[in-house]
Amino acid sequence: MNSERQTPSTSERLMSVDALRGFDMFWIIGGRELLAGVLMVFMDPFPEWLVRHFEHVEWVGFSAWDLIMPLFLFIVGTSIPLAFGKRLERGESKRRIYLHVVKRILILFVLGMAAQGNLLDFDLSTLHIYCNTLQAIAVGYLVASIAVIELDIKWQGVTIAGLLMVYLLLMVLVPVPGHGAGVLEPRGNLALYIDEVIMGRYSDGTAYTWILSSLTFAATVLLGVMSGHILRSNKKPAIKVLLLFGAGAAGLALGWLTGMVFPIIKHIWTSSFVLYAAGWSYLLLGLFYLVIDVLRWRRWAFVFVVIGMNAIFAYMVAQLIDFRLIVEPLVGGLARRCGDFGPLVVGITAFAIGWLILFWMYRKNTFIKV
Repeated sequence: MNSERQTPSTSERLMSVDALRGFDMFWIIGGRELLAGVLMVFMDPFPEWLVRHFEHVEWVGFSAWDLIMPLFLFIVGTSIPLAFGKRLERGESKRRIYLHVVKRILILFVLGMAAQGNLLDFDLSTLHIYCNTLQAIAVGYLVASIAVIELDIKWQGVTIAGLLMVYLLLMVLVPVPGHGAGVLEPRGNLALYIDEVIMGRYSDGTAYTWILSSLTFAATVLLGVMSGHILRSNKKPAIKVLLLFGAGAAGLALGWLTGMVFPIIKHIWTSSFVLYAAGWSYLLLGLFYLVIDVLRWRRWAFVFVVIGMNAIFAYMVAQLIDFRLIVEPLVGGLARRCGDFGPLVVGITAFAIGWLILFWMYRKNTFIKV
């Protein structure tokens, strides 16, 4: 990881991509608590349909909160054609690009173990090897990078379809000892069985799956790559917007249809989940691109751009620091005296602390990259 002191050129970067990345990270650095505080002023208790979208679905189904991780992977994919295109145009060799890819993968994998794998405990008995979003990004980034460097767009599309189909067939047809084939429950599914066999005591013990699910992590990143190709193309902005919205609608439809035979399940990252989440990701990217880079309504997006320019740092801070421990001595007493506005006071303060750190880094032109 390196800290680069530079001012990104707006002519070289799409602000919409940085803003959408920041919008995604906004929710995990305090955005959920901030929105909940605002809503509690007007509605208490929350209606059941709204509560559902503030939490992960227990197993089958999809909520707004389930979109955070796949959107993060998707945006990583979006950036690959944009970044690699510039590198290749500058005359960089494939070897140099691959060395950068390997370096990034190793750093992401180590950061993932630090974030949720208990690496900082320095205790093998509590270590989890593969259990985190950053590690899913690392694997997807590897596959997507190879595809972008070595394959044309058509074969990249074929790779996506192949990954989704192979994963579906493996999960449905390969029997698990003691359970049989086609089990898609929290216990007894093939992906979890493979994790437990390969990682053993170093698996995280949850119903989330990683090793076999790397096939569909890669598909998610590659679907993001396709959006990057759209943004990097010479097509008119209006056509790009239509293509992104069209891809979003297609993703939702295909995800729903695939879900009839292979349910939408985030924990095991099913093929239907990949398509459905990508549908929402395309729609969000299309909206952000339309508003920010086409219509150029940009001021509102600054709060998200600040986060998005240091997304990895923001993610790690959210994983390693409990801002509630900082907020309580600062505004705990005030919050208790504010009645219905108390949660809002806490939410604003917790978010402001994290955002101001990122804003200071932004003003200092310090961007943590891997």
